[in-house]
Amino acid sequence: MDDSNLGKLARIPSAKLLDRIAEAIELTGPKKIFIDMGATDKAAIRQAAINSGEETAMAQEGHTYHMDPVKEQGRIVANTYYIKDEGSNLSALAKGMDRADAVKEIRNGMINIMNGRTMYISLYTRGPKGFPLSFPVVQMTDSAYVAHSAGILYRNDFEGFFEQMDLTDTYFTNLHSTGTLDTEKGRIFMDLKKETTIAFEVSYAGNALLMKKGHHRLAVNRAVKRAIEEGEFDTLSEHMFITGVKGPKDTDRMTWIVGAAPSGCGKTTTAMAGDQFIGDDLAQFLLVDNMLAVVNPECGIFGILKDMTAESDPNIINLLKTPGKEAIFSNVLITQEGEARWTNDGRPIPEEGINFQGNWTKSMLPDTPISHENARVTLNSEDIANFANTKAEASTGVEAKIITYSGRDPDTMPPVWIANSANEGVLIGANIVSATTATEIGADGSLKRAPWANAPFVPSELGAYMQSQFGVFNNEKLKEKPIMAGLNYFLTDKARGGKSDKLLGEKQDVKVWLAWLERFKHSEAEAIDTPIGKIPTYEKLKDLFSELIDKNYTKSLYDKQFSLYLGNIISRLEYQMEEYGKIKSSQKIPDLYFTELQAQIDKLNRLQAEYGDVITPDQLLVTAQ
Repeated sequence: MDDSNLGKLARIPSAKLLDRIAEAIELTGPKKIFIDMGATDKAAIRQAAINSGEETAMAQEGHTYHMDPVKEQGRIVANTYYIKDEGSNLSALAKGMDRADAVKEIRNGMINIMNGRTMYISLYTRGPKGFPLSFPVVQMTDSAYVAHSAGILYRNDFEGFFEQMDLTDTYFTNLHSTGTLDTEKGRIFMDLKKETTIAFEVSYAGNALLMKKGHHRLAVNRAVKRAIEEGEFDTLSEHMFITGVKGPKDTDRMTWIVGAAPSGCGKTTTAMAGDQFIGDDLAQFLLVDNMLAVVNPECGIFGILKDMTAESDPNIINLLKTPGKEAIFSNVLITQEGEARWTNDGRPIPEEGINFQGNWTKSMLPDTPISHENARVTLNSEDIANFANTKAEASTGVEAKIITYSGRDPDTMPPVWIANSANEGVLIGANIVSATTATEIGADGSLKRAPWANAPFVPSELGAYMQSQFGVFNNEKLKEKPIMAGLNYFLTDKARGGKSDKLLGEKQDVKVWLAWLERFKHSEAEAIDTPIGKIPTYEKLKDLFSELIDKNYTKSLYDKQFSLYLGNIISRLEYQMEEYGKIKSSQKIPDLYFTELQAQIDKLNRLQAEYGDVITPDQLLVTAQ
């Protein structure tokens, strides 16, 4: 280690952290050590990523691109493990490996893996400085690309790390190496006991940059343990966007909406649809001062590019056209002119280029797409026009007034509905069903259960996580409970009597669904009561469509979108009842879930007996009187 980096290392006041760094160096055997001090080292790390070939500079100033291995275009779920200790209970969706076996595999996979390379050591905070749940992180990696990406997505703050360590009394660790990029040997380990994540032979940011979904798991684990072991139902760690929606033009009201969706199901688009946004992927909640405060652990976005156009996502597209603004593209097509292109970008398809598979030509369509479905772009949030920078960095967070849950549901639920109670709101999250997406290797588009869009990141028994949800949203300390709602942008024409798989709505409609929730929260919109919750009236939606997106919203479209297909809904809920019943004992699913769900099914059955399989909003109005 040279004198400069030795001097930086000497500034670390924590003996525990120094020991952790020494252990990692001894295991991986790097040739050089680079201590990242944040802003002053950002340019050097970016250049190192270019020099190593991990990134390539593009025609536009500030833009680079990175390509991951063909077989590593998403999260390697099959080779992701929690390290199990005796007596530990994992979620039914989690894979575990006994500690002795895991330690052996980690040592075999990482011994001297950084030989001849540089280890980049960086200190971050997952959230704004001063927030009690902004956990500090040390990352050690031999990938300048991973270090560069992390510096965009997280607050790279050497001094702030130690302030947050004092505040939280902990820190998380991520140790990573690309190795030889042999995807078959790629492994991810999460050690809940040591609050450490380890990854090797991987480069896709979702696998390598484990401050994201790896450390999200650690934060989820802390929240659930606090609820179940300490009886304090005051914190949640969720897979959610945070966006602000303005009230009517004659007010300056801003209402913060926080919403869950599986990866690839519209979180980024929904976040950007707000008048101001704070985050598009992760949310850390804390019940404080009788309100549910929320912050974004990140300060950048790692957004999916597929279907992103100037019309659907104008703020991001405008940023990508601005010279000098930093962007890292991954697994896109690079044209001969050095421009990034992706699937369904709203522009004429180029004749040729290079993508993650190599040389590509237009003639290879449709068998070989222009880019991978999980092609991404990494951006600084502060560069996006509608980013609420002051609110995002507030140590108090913002108040979450509306909570939403959504998934890729083509045939069952309406575009938006509001739970009748906090318990039914928890059910909406628990009962998310969604088509699988390209964010996971091996996904085939089939429908599967996706509880809270967070279950893959829940280490503990699913029942413990569910109990923490019931506990937080029913907490008597909450002076004003948030409304809880479902969203579904993916209802198809075929599911409502048509012949095509075309969506009944458009991306821009999201602004209206969010605005209706905002108006309802402030008693400025009426609703129709149904067994699944409250749905909008046609008149209010018609006005909002005209006002917000200048669109003529017809009664016939409204009836298609908001008629309840009772047979579908009942089948869906009975399926959930059956699936949760299978794991009730092993995962300790609360009885409250089953009693609440059965009550909902009973109401739907009575409605079906009177009206048949389909009931229109007009008929629902009659039943509610």
